[in-house]
Amino acid sequence: MEILKENDVDTEIILYLETPPSVEELKNILNKLNLSPREIIRKGEDEYKSYNLNNENLSDQELIGVMSSNPKLIERPIVVHEDRAVIGRPPENVLSLINN
Repeated sequence: MEILKENDVDTEIILYLETPPSVEELKNILNKLNLSPREIIRKGEDEYKSYNLNNENLSDQELIGVMSSNPKLIERPIVVHEDRAVIGRPPENVLSLINN
């Protein structure tokens, strides 16, 4: 957030633990990130183990459905700008969105 403020970038904060993304929203975010669900899933969460998400036979659609229903599993923060997005860790990743 600090990097965005320093660069005078208007932001909208979506607390997706409180307002989880729909399946379609999550697909759109993944597309903007150019990443697969497995690349943004938090493997250390209890839900990862309880839903057996390490099962390689699960489809992207199945993973997205579980992530949408359990947003704690989604890596955060995710910063979206127009048609691109980045994971905000480390925070310097955000610079790639605002400097292009």
